[in-house]
Amino acid sequence: MKNSFLKYILFIILSIILIFIDQFTKRIATKELLNKKPYVVIDKVLEFVYTENRGAAFGILQGRQIIFFILTIIVIAILIVMLVKLDFTKNNYLSFLFLLFIFSGAIGNFIDRVKNKYVVDFIYFVPIDFPVFNFADILITCGIIIFIIDSFFIKKEFV
Repeated sequence: MKNSFLKYILFIILSIILIFIDQFTKRIATKELLNKKPYVVIDKVLEFVYTENRGAAFGILQGRQIIFFILTIIVIAILIVMLVKLDFTKNNYLSFLFLLFIFSGAIGNFIDRVKNKYVVDFIYFVPIDFPVFNFADILITCGIIIFIIDSFFIKKEFV
């Protein structure tokens, strides 16, 4: 019982911190980059450039906000169920981490969609011409990578 309570408290505190970082960086990007030229961090490698993404990854499904609201709520519900079922006595720390990252990233982008009707993206890798992204996207991507590593290489089973 105590183990479960601490698991939820830790999850909530860490989620709040990660969501705060996401929202804070988006606020700075909006303030410093909106209607301005890209800020070059590393010439021909990394730039900060303000963009508004009204779609999903790579700009797909532009303007279909209701789909994102529904999908985000479903994903968050699934993640919460997985968190509730997570047993820390079996050293499921990677599972906790991927749940935390995906949950926090999803909430971070969901806040933007509700507040702005778009997601603020600002990180751009020049050499590979990768779509502009944000901190929440990094969390989601890292969460998925951790999930794959945990499920297929450590536990050798799908969660």
